[in-house]
Amino acid sequence: MADETLYYEDFEEGRAFESAERTVSAEEIIAFAAEFDPQPMHLDEAAGKASILGGLSGSGWHMSSIAMRLFYDSVVSRTAGEGGPGIDVMEWRRPLIAGDTVRLTIRVKTRRPLASRPGIGLVTMEHTMMNQKGERIMRMEAPVLIRMRNQHSAEADQ
Repeated sequence: MADETLYYEDFEEGRAFESAERTVSAEEIIAFAAEFDPQPMHLDEAAGKASILGGLSGSGWHMSSIAMRLFYDSVVSRTAGEGGPGIDVMEWRRPLIAGDTVRLTIRVKTRRPLASRPGIGLVTMEHTMMNQKGERIMRMEAPVLIRMRNQHSAEADQ
């Protein structure tokens, strides 16, 4: 099924997806920070070590962007998606430190058909990013609009 398109019906509550791993370099952290979040702990190793973060750390927004890329590569790229209406929860629990290797687990929390958009369902997913130490560094909950393979699926969910 890896090459098949995923539809609303494929996102049963509790289903989990795992991303590939990604190692984050100091250069990547600094480049992102210089463009989008130029706080000292994101731009300079010494400033990062002097901060409560303990080292050059990626911005929470950088962590979120990495999570989006991992989500895209592991789920979105093969889903009949229609975008997302926002983010319900975003938690940056631990710093993303230069050299960390991260992985994302995406778990389906809830799903429901949209009465206002026949043939489309709303699937809320929890995204959990872990580092190489097994520490949870980020958690997000966000709904995604996904087309149905079979519009009659909506009737079964109601």
